[in-house]
Amino acid sequence: MASVELRDVRKAYGAVEVIHGVSLAIDDGEFIALVGPSGCGKSTLLRMIAGLEEISDGEIFIGGTVVNPLTPRERNIAMVFQSYALYPHMTVAENMGFNLKLSGVAKPDIERRVGEAARMLALDELLDRKPSQLSGGQRQRVAMGRAVVRDPAVFLFDEPLSNLDAKLRVQMRTEIKTLHHKVGTTSVYVTHDQIEAMTLADRIVVLNGGRIEQVGTPLDLYRAPVNVFVAGFIGSPAMNFLDADVDADAGGPAARLTDGTVIRLDPSSAVKRGQAVKLGLRPEHIVPGASEGGSVVAGQTLVVEPTGAQTHVVFMLAGEAVTAVVDGAFPARYGAPFEAAIAAEQVHVFDRRSGLAL
Repeated sequence: MASVELRDVRKAYGAVEVIHGVSLAIDDGEFIALVGPSGCGKSTLLRMIAGLEEISDGEIFIGGTVVNPLTPRERNIAMVFQSYALYPHMTVAENMGFNLKLSGVAKPDIERRVGEAARMLALDELLDRKPSQLSGGQRQRVAMGRAVVRDPAVFLFDEPLSNLDAKLRVQMRTEIKTLHHKVGTTSVYVTHDQIEAMTLADRIVVLNGGRIEQVGTPLDLYRAPVNVFVAGFIGSPAMNFLDADVDADAGGPAARLTDGTVIRLDPSSAVKRGQAVKLGLRPEHIVPGASEGGSVVAGQTLVVEPTGAQTHVVFMLAGEAVTAVVDGAFPARYGAPFEAAIAAEQVHVFDRRSGLAL
């Protein structure tokens, strides 16, 4: 195992810079997820750590050693890709042990390490099968096993679950987290799926346009996003945003929406009267019915989406479609009035011009 550190790392293709001075410290044994929209630079950053992409400037350290001049093999990393990249003519055991064979590891050691990894990943009954005889989830476990047997200093995952169906993705998330708890190897995981990131990672790095927007634990990013971008990216369904102007009522600071609705703000909010702001309301914090001490909002129901234990209700508020997550038994109906309460401490406030949290 080893720590990973990036110091002012940059990447340019000709005159176009795509990674803009990224600095990040990853502790030994930590599981870090890099998330962001397509084109934000997360896979490029991962490939630079792996040595598959040359950096334009800055330094990358693995285990305290500068690895800029080292080849991918010399960096002692193992990478799991979106595509399984298995040799179709080899068995599971041969695929898992192939890199060890190329490295000159003795056959008994290869068999021992492959056996240990297979037991860890529930592949011991499949060692004699070819990839064509495996399901998608089993193939991804083989790809993970091929990485595990190398006993690397760092695991790098490049959207490894993108090719799986929804049920398998959930199952494989559990298996990857279990694997990390067992082996404790430093891991860097790239995904565009913020649910994957939140369920797997110790800390999440939110990237946008080749820059880091925020780094923190999943709950840090959920509860205290530093700007509108992070607030809208973390959380599912996504946060609702409404333009408002800071006002005041008898209970303290408040914000007035464009339709006149007043929403109370937490007294700790650093706002000024008349300030143009953007309010962020998480769907799960919009509670049906009036509530003492909370702000009441109301509008006509546009969409009702039952999901089982919960129902997503989309209603109009100040000219915007707003989503609320309510109990699955709530009697929501298309076209009916929808009234809900929002606690002041659950309202996120951002400066409308800069997008920064207040």
